[in-house]
Amino acid sequence: MTLLQRALFIAFAITAAWPSLAAEKVTVGVLRFVSSAPLFIAQERGYFAAEGLEVEFKFFQAAQPIAVAIASGDADFGVTAFTSGFFNLAGQGALKVIGAQSREEPGFDFSAVLASKTAYDHGLKSIEQLKGRTLAITTPGSSFHYMIGALGLKRGWPKDAVQLRSLQTPANMIGALKSSQVDAAILPAFLAKPLIAANEAHLLGWVHAEIPYQLGGLFTSSKNAKDRRPVVEKFVRAYQRAAADYSGALNARDAQGKRVFGPEADPIIAIIIKYVPNQTPEKVKDAANFIDPQGRLNVGDIHAQVAYFKSQGIVDQGVDAKTFIDVSFIKGHFNIPK
Repeated sequence: MTLLQRALFIAFAITAAWPSLAAEKVTVGVLRFVSSAPLFIAQERGYFAAEGLEVEFKFFQAAQPIAVAIASGDADFGVTAFTSGFFNLAGQGALKVIGAQSREEPGFDFSAVLASKTAYDHGLKSIEQLKGRTLAITTPGSSFHYMIGALGLKRGWPKDAVQLRSLQTPANMIGALKSSQVDAAILPAFLAKPLIAANEAHLLGWVHAEIPYQLGGLFTSSKNAKDRRPVVEKFVRAYQRAAADYSGALNARDAQGKRVFGPEADPIIAIIIKYVPNQTPEKVKDAANFIDPQGRLNVGDIHAQVAYFKSQGIVDQGVDAKTFIDVSFIKGHFNIPK
């Protein structure tokens, strides 16, 4: 073989091998929320690229369309809150939950139970006194719906103990609370704290002090989990690296258990602000809910959510959480039912 032939052979071999070296393209359905932060961190810090993935974000305005996009193959991965609609779709075999988004964790203020000023002035001073009152939610089957339901189950209340008012959006919930059209609402800290500071609502308690709650998860299609397992494993590894970064920066607490935000929080906050509109560093800190540093799920709580929504008649009776939670991609998930 001449020198020229050898050079041409090597060039051909490199060219032939190139497709196997090219990055795997994946699309991720995502909301512009602080709870989506591990996705943004993994993208900005090159964790996806390090796993050989070329990630494109597809931004949505609500959670349910993301689940539909994953199920239909229009996107490969998603991170959103769990809803009754999500569970019904997952129960049909279309989705696999493979990791955690955020959860309520003791010591991390996220979901606040609030009383309107009028209701508070007329005796609504605690969560126990919500029985017989009106409470704003977005829609049936939402995270707001589940939280008040779980608070009621803890106390043994009947199904209709609290009268729910479906108002579609958090903005409408805030308006109804401020004008005392409802007695109470559950709102995330970044929305609740300004209301409390302005004396437009009163804090009755924090959800994390009352109940466990796995708010959402990382999921993919059942087809991806089965047929593209190496790609899913790569994505999960990158997501876990980013979740660990988030946790180290925004989940830190001092010896007294108080949340602290050191200098390592600043670059993480800057990444979040790049993707989430209308944020400031202080707003991000208020909105930074707990995310497990390894992306581990409270599996038993997802089972509890499915059971609750079944009891409300808004999740099909045949839905079984065991069929759509895949614990094989991440080790150490919590509270796995036997």
